[in-house]
Formats: sequence, C-alpha cells, structure tokens
Amino acid sequence: MPRTGKPFSVRMSNAGPLGWISDRSGYRYQPTHPETDDPWPAIPPTALAAWDALAAFPASPEACLINLYAPDARMGLHQDRDEADFSAPVVSLSLGAVALFRYGGLRRSDPTRSVRLLPGDALVIGGASRLIHHGVDRLYPENDLPTENPLPGFLPAGGRCNLTLRRVSAAEA
Repeated sequence: MPRTGKPFSVRMSNAGPLGWISDRSGYRYQPTHPETDDPWPAIPPTALAAWDALAAFPASPEACLINLYAPDARMGLHQDRDEADFSAPVVSLSLGAVALFRYGGLRRSDPTRSVRLLPGDALVIGGASRLIHHGVDRLYPENDLPTENPLPGFLPAGGRCNLTLRRVSAAEA
C-alpha cells in the first residue's frame, strides 16, 4: 500500500494492455508487470464477452484486474478513481466463494448497504454511481451452494477470484 508499504490481503495480477498496480509511489496503470517488465497477458475472451454484454460502452476495456481472495481476505471501502474518464463503467465478475459486498455513496462517510455476491454474479458500477465507495467485508467459504473450485491449483479452497474490467483512457469519439 502506498503510505505504509504493507501488502494487501488480496493477491493481485492483471490482464490486458494495462495493469493496475500499487507501490510506495502510489496507484497507477502501466503496460508491464512491475517486477518482470513483461507485458500483461490478454484479457480472456469470456471476460471481454461479459464486458460487451454488460457495459453498454462503445470502447473495449483496457485493464482486467484479477483479485485472488484467500478465505480470510478483505478489501476495505474504496473508490475506483485511477482512470482518466469516469464515463465507462466498472464491470466486476465473481468466481468462487460467496462475498459480502458493501457499497455506499460518493463520500466515505455515506451510509452503506451490503449484498452477497454469488459465484457467477456480475456487477456493473456506472453512471451516477461510478465513484461509489465499495469493498468486500468477508467471504463465506462454507456456503451451501453446490459449487466446485473454478480454478483448482490457482484459487485456494474457500477462496474467491474477482475479475474487474475497466476502461482506463478516454474513449475516442
């Protein structure tokens, strides 16, 4: 994390032309992995198809943040505001364990509500709500849903994978 240098509880990677990274100098998008300097892999075709079906936006996503949650991982309330143009929505795809997703308003102090995101759920944050505060309070690794680990060997048992698709730069007119 930029101020503290502490690691996030969620492991992260990226796909697409740009990847979102965080280090002591801040948050940003860049075209290569910060340690290997290799370009990020392509966004999976199924994720692109989800964007096309859900985003209602004329330009393709440029970044796919891949968040891997261990059963005890959390993500505090935050806004997705590192993009140049907020007219494009954020599309979030959930795999694995059920997550308690919390969302509020444009100010961190605004009241919040929670909803459970199930495996296979898609969430679109756009329009007037594009900059709402949101986060994941907890996972329910032992839920009563008859699901198998969608990413064995990659996702820990009881864990969650979230793909977050974003358009980073302004779409050309």
